[in-house]
Amino acid sequence: MEPRQERGLVLAATKKIERYGDRWKVPSQFGFGFYMVDTEHERCSCPDWETRRLNCKHIYAAIYVMKREYDKHGQMLMTEALAIASAEPRPTYPQAWQAYNSAQTNEKDMFQSLLADLCKGLATPAAKKTGRPSLPLSDAIFAVAFKVYSTVSTRRFMSDLRSARERGCISKTPHYNSICNYLENPDMTPVLRSLIVKSSLPLQSVETDFAVDSSGFMTTRFVRWFDMKYGKEKAERQWVKCHVMCGVKTNIVTAVEIADKHASDARMFPPLVETTAQHFKISEVSADKAYGGKPATDVVHKFDGTPFITFRGNATGGIGGTFGQMFHYFMFRREEFLQHYHKRSNVESTFSMMKRKFGDSLRSKTDVAMVNEALCKILCHNLVVLIHEMYELGIDPVFWKTTPPICQLTFPGVNQ
Repeated sequence: MEPRQERGLVLAATKKIERYGDRWKVPSQFGFGFYMVDTEHERCSCPDWETRRLNCKHIYAAIYVMKREYDKHGQMLMTEALAIASAEPRPTYPQAWQAYNSAQTNEKDMFQSLLADLCKGLATPAAKKTGRPSLPLSDAIFAVAFKVYSTVSTRRFMSDLRSARERGCISKTPHYNSICNYLENPDMTPVLRSLIVKSSLPLQSVETDFAVDSSGFMTTRFVRWFDMKYGKEKAERQWVKCHVMCGVKTNIVTAVEIADKHASDARMFPPLVETTAQHFKISEVSADKAYGGKPATDVVHKFDGTPFITFRGNATGGIGGTFGQMFHYFMFRREEFLQHYHKRSNVESTFSMMKRKFGDSLRSKTDVAMVNEALCKILCHNLVVLIHEMYELGIDPVFWKTTPPICQLTFPGVNQ
């Protein structure tokens, strides 16, 4: 297959090619324009055909689509995927309602117990010799995470925090202003990231397939500027962009990266995979083409996994290695490739779960506090997933092997 045929095959697989009478509208591979192709006379409006007067990639692309979707009389064919969809009913997935109801009715109590057990293993830094005594690190993390879980203001949250202290989940009840101060502490960021990883470990034996994507949490901060071109003032809401890797079975988050909202997605992919591979056996990783490239496929292959990452329009298989193998897999066994790739939709469900339960916006005002609040949302999501799996799968989450739990509660159907 010559290079133009190969590029035409890529166009047919990745672009929307439409028929207009006897001609075809083929999008440009690198821009936003399109070219008109006459397959009967093998003519194209692109500069390549005008120069060479030979078949270009747009002609090959139109021919591939015509053979794939139309018969010799010009009638549209029913593809194999459409035939299966029309012949078989849409699959449904039963809900284990008894486990779901038990998890929902006991969630708030169990959340406090799991969060207290997760925080108890944190080492409190040495106290300062002067000034007021600081709150133990475990109590500070518990307070900020439980506050984000509650979705209410810090003042209204204080009654829940006092109840948690009566249960033994924390040793002291901090002032509501102190909770905001803890969120603004940059030393909390690495601690929260480590706890997110720690909270995913009880599902090590369950998750082997993973998906990666990013989503933004809105903030209360706006940026305004004067647009010289249109002669008017414009405004834009700022947001925090979170990249996560999650298991496709339970939606547990195994790694998270937060960077500037304009940072390259491809740079976030390797650390997500490497963090997950430290604790999980990776079989498959699905991601969209924003994360694609040779470094992404190589890092998944490094940990004996298979990368199902879609390809940009200008991608070719000439790079070789794992990237080249997956490119040809995509080109010649596309339906099978997409079946694996579409596991990526589970990461969309993960973000939907977070935002529906804990809100899609951040209340914090400073950059550090906004990042810490977003991490708290992800940590709370992981604990909620664990609570559901305690009833669904019968797991018993143990975060630290040496110290007994500090907040003992009894839950129907779990530890009775």
